[in-house]
Amino acid sequence: MDVYERHRKIWRLLYGPVSFWICRKFHMTHEDLEVDGPVLLVPNHVNAWDPLLVAMSLKHKQVYFVASEHLFRLGFVSRALSWLVAPIPRRKASTGTDTVKACLRHLRAGHSICLFAEGEQCWDGRNNPIFSATGKLAKSSGASLVTYRLEGAYLSKPRWARGVRRGRVHGHPVRIYSPEELKTMSAAEVNAAIQRDCYEDAWARQKDWQQDYKGRRLAEGLERAMYLCPRCRRIGTLQTRDDRIFCACGFSLQYTPKGLFSPAEPFATIADWEDWQKQALHTRGYVREGDALFADEDLLLTEIGPNHKETELRRGALMQYEDRLAIGGFSFPLKDIRNMAPVQTYLLLFSVGDKYYQLRSDSGANLRKYLEIWKEKTSSL
Repeated sequence: MDVYERHRKIWRLLYGPVSFWICRKFHMTHEDLEVDGPVLLVPNHVNAWDPLLVAMSLKHKQVYFVASEHLFRLGFVSRALSWLVAPIPRRKASTGTDTVKACLRHLRAGHSICLFAEGEQCWDGRNNPIFSATGKLAKSSGASLVTYRLEGAYLSKPRWARGVRRGRVHGHPVRIYSPEELKTMSAAEVNAAIQRDCYEDAWARQKDWQQDYKGRRLAEGLERAMYLCPRCRRIGTLQTRDDRIFCACGFSLQYTPKGLFSPAEPFATIADWEDWQKQALHTRGYVREGDALFADEDLLLTEIGPNHKETELRRGALMQYEDRLAIGGFSFPLKDIRNMAPVQTYLLLFSVGDKYYQLRSDSGANLRKYLEIWKEKTSSL
């Protein structure tokens, strides 16, 4: 039995029990994908369970998923995943050239691929931009392009949240573009079609659905997404407990089962808060803490080498300055950092030259603020 046939048989065996479990856990409904031949499947990306949520529509089609490279550094778990489903590794905060080549090899061999073209889960319930190379990949593949949308999935498990909330989730293919149709479109037009088809705004959806997403300690973890207090304008001072997010300055909001804040001032939704804090960062509308803009204790810096080998470099306080990141004796000028990307909520990956680094926080530090400062400081370079 060849490897591909083994993966097909494993999927046929696993689909029934996995489908039963996932649909109960997320209160999910779905529409099956029915299309012949290889496909490039491109869904929106809203939570860590997305591969399994999308897979509910793949009863009749085995698909290889593109997955973050950190999943290949988990020892036995990584080996088991590789044997069972053989995900395609994607180095975040890198060009992704090797990933594109691997996808093309699969597609041209007649296999189907699922690519989360946004690269990372959204933080605020609205889509991130997709990789610009996605349209070119779709046109070059010779396969059908299938756009897919998950609805309600953000509020069922926001990226920052500690647990799943039981509500309403629906997944369905949006449109199938044949290879012949793709040939008539430019790469930019393909990208625009993907953005349009996959776009999901959790808050607009809630205006229609009015769905409760019930769970325990609903607000806990929200400080991983929101880094700027609207009252004292300090970065990294927010805390959560049960269904509340608050700051020592006296600011406090309740997070409700509908995903809304109570009271609805100064923000009704996480998206409102996100827009405000990014604008405040851009206009320097925050309080600076000493020489550094902000800092977090007890982070681990490692270098990721070939074959996913991880080498520990330093553990200590991570300092964000106007022009650089520093931890221990290591200093990284922001202008030299080519790419930066978070993984889940506790990893931050970045590349400098041909080096690939990872910062890890086991204490729940908000790493988003470092990403946003890097974006802000390098946007004009």
